[in-house]
Amino acid sequence: MSVEGFRQSLLAAGLLIDGGSPGVYHRSFSFESIVSGLEVYISSVAADEERRQFQFSPLIASSALVRSDYLALHPDLIGMISSYAGREADLPSLLAKVAAGEEWSELLSPTDLALCGAACHNLYPLLADAALAADSLLYEVQAVCFRHEPSNDPSRMQSFRMREFVYVGSESGALAHREQWLHRGTELMRRLGLSVDVVVANDPFFGRGGLLIGAGQREKERKFEMVTSITSESPGAIGSANYHEDHFGRVYNISQSDASVAHTACVGFGLERITLALLHQHGLDVDLWPAVVRDRVFSAR
Repeated sequence: MSVEGFRQSLLAAGLLIDGGSPGVYHRSFSFESIVSGLEVYISSVAADEERRQFQFSPLIASSALVRSDYLALHPDLIGMISSYAGREADLPSLLAKVAAGEEWSELLSPTDLALCGAACHNLYPLLADAALAADSLLYEVQAVCFRHEPSNDPSRMQSFRMREFVYVGSESGALAHREQWLHRGTELMRRLGLSVDVVVANDPFFGRGGLLIGAGQREKERKFEMVTSITSESPGAIGSANYHEDHFGRVYNISQSDASVAHTACVGFGLERITLALLHQHGLDVDLWPAVVRDRVFSAR
């Protein structure tokens, strides 16, 4: 099935509702029931591990975009939040522009907030300028994320949820975490009947300089993706395993218990993309999915 064919079938079934702008969708309760099941299914794998769990806000301080280098590396993906900060006496000017169909956003002022681009980005500021109390820390985090990538491909939603398992500690520990969770994640997805491959990947860094950074990321194998068929046209990533080296440790001044700079790694799962892969590979009628898949998605809720 083509990308557009799959999109139209999701809309016709009422699983997704067009939000009026490319890449913006409302979700039906039926769609959300799959997402909710996946949250429990994925989290259950770490049930015996000591970890802190956070549901992060979809908002992030704009200063964090600067400190983490996200603004420098991904300026095309960010979403800044503006608001009206004028006087009441100035409001008619804004409303007149709106009524005339003219550009009115110039009358808004930037706030100190942005939309979060990855679930783990709100974690590192919480650890800033501090030493770890233990040799390593494990976190399970989730957030609604935003990336400005307008597209009619339903697998490239501008607003989506990420579930991540984040390690903060030593270099060897970060690499081991990435490898362990890459294996776990792949097996988790295959147990849902998805055909999953693991490939070397890179983040979509901006511009010519970004191409060089991305090439270095691939050469050093700092990022792997779990890919599967979401439409028949091309496979898509439903999860990724990332080793950040000491980047976040340096920019946020996070140190280990021995005073050395902390390394970080995260393995993330795209909940909407996994849901779409399940619907594509098993069909839009959940009642007709293989019984073992239904049980694994829904029984733990």
